[in-house]
Amino acid sequence: MSLENIFHGTYEKEYKMKIKKRCGDTVQTDEYSSMSPFDSNGQQLVPSSKHGEQRRREAHTQAEQKRRDAIKRGYEELQDIVPMCQQNETSGYKISKAAVLQKSIEYISFLHKEKKKQEDELSTLQKEVMALRIIQKNYETMLQNQQTAPHNENTLSEDMKFEVLKNVMDEMFISFETLPMDSFAELTSSSTAWVEEHCKPHLLRKIVDRTIQKVQSNPNCSEQQHN
Repeated sequence: MSLENIFHGTYEKEYKMKIKKRCGDTVQTDEYSSMSPFDSNGQQLVPSSKHGEQRRREAHTQAEQKRRDAIKRGYEELQDIVPMCQQNETSGYKISKAAVLQKSIEYISFLHKEKKKQEDELSTLQKEVMALRIIQKNYETMLQNQQTAPHNENTLSEDMKFEVLKNVMDEMFISFETLPMDSFAELTSSSTAWVEEHCKPHLLRKIVDRTIQKVQSNPNCSEQQHN
């Protein structure tokens, strides 16, 4: 065997021993690492099953806390909105959640009644507006008829006009005075009905004609008219 072959054989043997030793150290290190309960930074490792359970528990705890916070905010908002739940800070008395719910129910019922009351008042006002528009239209018709009617040469003086108006108002007030006036609601509803019944154009014309005849038959007014 030549010297070259001996050299190569010895070198190859030493090389294989180094490789084997290195691989053996790596395997031992990996086995040690897999068996060690700590990571490379010295932190204790947690098994994957326990880690997943812990995460689920934390997520459940967070969700439960959010739910409780939402309920708490809801009660606080109810206390701010419902007047009967607004406690006096100086008293130091804390209202219970059951009382908050009960007073909230009572307040909702009160609001429903107020809404119904306002709707009834609105309906009454709409009827009154309609009645006033009818009266306005009747007066406009009367004015047009008066403007188109031939003028009487024997016109009334200003004093007689005032006397006629005074007598008309006195006669109208006799029927108006009988209306119930115990409350504003009764007065408005009854006055609307009174206007529709007593302020019709043909009735007003009769009252005015009758009043003019009465005034003209008065000697004092006749003298004023001639003067």
